[in-house]
Amino acid sequence: MRTNPILTQLGAYPIAALQERARAMRATGEPLLDFSIGDPREPTPAFVPEELRRSIPTVSQYPTTSGLPELRRSVAAYVQRRFGVDVDPDTQVLPTAGSKEAIFSTPLAFVDRAVGSAVVWATPGYPIYERGALLAGAEGFPVTLEGDFVLRPAQVPDAVWGRTAVVWANYPHNPTGAVIDRSGLEDLYLRARAAGAWFCSDECYVDLYEGEPPPSILQVAGPGSPGALSYLSLSKRSGMTGYRAAAIVGDPAGISILKDLRTSTGTASPEFIQKAAITAWDDDQHAAERRAIFAGKRAILRTAFEDTGHEVVASQAGIYIWVRVGDDVAIAERFLTRGIVVSPGRAFGSGGEGFLRLALIPTLDETRQATEVLKACLTEM
Repeated sequence: MRTNPILTQLGAYPIAALQERARAMRATGEPLLDFSIGDPREPTPAFVPEELRRSIPTVSQYPTTSGLPELRRSVAAYVQRRFGVDVDPDTQVLPTAGSKEAIFSTPLAFVDRAVGSAVVWATPGYPIYERGALLAGAEGFPVTLEGDFVLRPAQVPDAVWGRTAVVWANYPHNPTGAVIDRSGLEDLYLRARAAGAWFCSDECYVDLYEGEPPPSILQVAGPGSPGALSYLSLSKRSGMTGYRAAAIVGDPAGISILKDLRTSTGTASPEFIQKAAITAWDDDQHAAERRAIFAGKRAILRTAFEDTGHEVVASQAGIYIWVRVGDDVAIAERFLTRGIVVSPGRAFGSGGEGFLRLALIPTLDETRQATEVLKACLTEM
């Protein structure tokens, strides 16, 4: 039987094998502290599930691709509060069933296989950029990051820019927690505009930071967001990973094209999920509280690694800490034997070798508990 050769080329999702091993250990009763997957354990704010329960209908009907008008207005109001940018909820906001599926499917709307369209993304990075690009038939151009883990226009050759259909940025960055400043984001955006490429900015961690709030492409692109699309999510901001509630915001032409694509696939969140999402987009206090919790976890782990002489790199925002350790696979294996699950940096692509990513998922108490094991493992090296 025939299969898509790209699936064979890509193989399984990089962290899946590690999760399978951890699952097998749990099945035998071994206690584990899991820092591998970005799925926070802090409770979803109580008002969100309360609204969801109130909104479950007696008769279930299909949701629309455009989403509820009140949800689009809620997202637009959030964008104005958070970024100081006015967007039209009717033409510039498109609710999605989480940001991952939206990111994956976006190249299907913009890639022209016949002309050899390219998609640019940074590595180490979120594997979905590569998967969506290649399965859409694009030529992939991964840019290996180093140093401060910030993507810059000069890292993409002019010849590649000339055929680029989509360029992905992701700041705050997964897996490193790096942040790009506004001028750096503007440089990337202007180069993409000059190339006629869509600038797609994955901003799912934009509300989880320390210090100054990270910028959005919506602030850089200006009125109408020409050529720019921001991918926003409630997964980390509001502890709603299982709700699959997100939105694309930006260029009205791009939103229209993506709406047409998504109408073809029938991809939309149930309306009771959308109504719960409205309550989360409308409230900023719970996001500030979650931001403080993640900052506390990051501080605990940063101290533990630095006390053992290991450099914490970038790690200014988001829900990850990125640590230089040498042999990332060997260290991850050692931690696993001691009941600590972390991700070797190479699981996120070229440039991740020699680093570990720890997701700030266990509770504050569990994070403190883990530091003793981490220190013991690292000092045995």
